[in-house]
Amino acid sequence: MKKSLLILIFSIFFLGCKKTPENIDSIPEHDSIVIASKMVNEDRVINVWTPKSYKEGNESFPVLYMPDGGIKEDFNHIANTLAKLINNKKISPIILVGIENTERGRDLTGVSSVMDDAQYCPLTDGAKNFRLFITNELIPEINTKYRTTNRKGIIGESLAGLFVMETFFLTPETFNFYIAMDPSLWWNNHYLEQNTSSLLKEFPEQEIKLWFAGSNTEDISTHTRSIYKIFKDNAPENLIYKYSDEPNEKHNTIFRATKEKALIWSLNNN
Repeated sequence: MKKSLLILIFSIFFLGCKKTPENIDSIPEHDSIVIASKMVNEDRVINVWTPKSYKEGNESFPVLYMPDGGIKEDFNHIANTLAKLINNKKISPIILVGIENTERGRDLTGVSSVMDDAQYCPLTDGAKNFRLFITNELIPEINTKYRTTNRKGIIGESLAGLFVMETFFLTPETFNFYIAMDPSLWWNNHYLEQNTSSLLKEFPEQEIKLWFAGSNTEDISTHTRSIYKIFKDNAPENLIYKYSDEPNEKHNTIFRATKEKALIWSLNNN
């Protein structure tokens, strides 16, 4: 394993597996609910932000789901960004649902056959159970409590970006659009990249959008660029995708640097 990859994984383990915000963001008005999950066998705190127009009428709205969605994680700056973009009429109103972390490394990583990976996160495919929590428990609960349309997406960075990409490849019909910044594709010997072509053969017929980005972190951007190249030759017509190569951004800056253009592209017709 290359030295740069070891440094990257070391950093993600100590900084990424326990997500903390880099900047102080104002806490927007929001709801917090608790779901007793059978899928992950624990209570999960869910933060829900609704646009201003939600309270002004009876309209239903699409939903953006977000791992790393705690108040001390990424929920605040994404909610505030959505509010800004909606106010400036760059996107249509949307509901944000943030999932607060408990055991981040467990929930956001799939199975791995690489024993070295066990130093940083479990190898037990916790992502499978976390995905079932989202699809079988969280989404139905949100649809019951809030006025929602059928359109929904998911956004994440680093390990959460890995979860977004894995969900896109393994169960693409789960969401209508996916946003992944600097996904940790090194996991399990970059399994998703190695199997991109074969996974695309199972792609559903529905139209799905994917926006993804890679920073100057070589052991991530190598794989995001590779997937982009594979897409150019193998992507089905109903996959609408955009890769944003960000060589001037670092792993810890890319989320904030790219979030606005990612949301504008993903939430509008292209």
